[in-house]
Amino acid sequence: MSVNEILEELDHLSLDELKVIQGKIELLHENIEITPEMLEAIEEGRRSLREEGGIPIEQVRKEMGL
Repeated sequence: MSVNEILEELDHLSLDELKVIQGKIELLHENIEITPEMLEAIEEGRRSLREEGGIPIEQVRKEMGL
């Protein structure tokens, strides 16, 4: 699963599920502090994807010549 596919799936998760993911990330990267600003940026990206849509992977591959 690609990063973009994972990000798209985040829209389907509950707040509790997102908190579980956040906890796992914190355990994996104990030296990286997840700040409110980082969470806000993630949420803004999710809002943008919902409101403006994304680019289908087929189009990205075509534009990149893959």
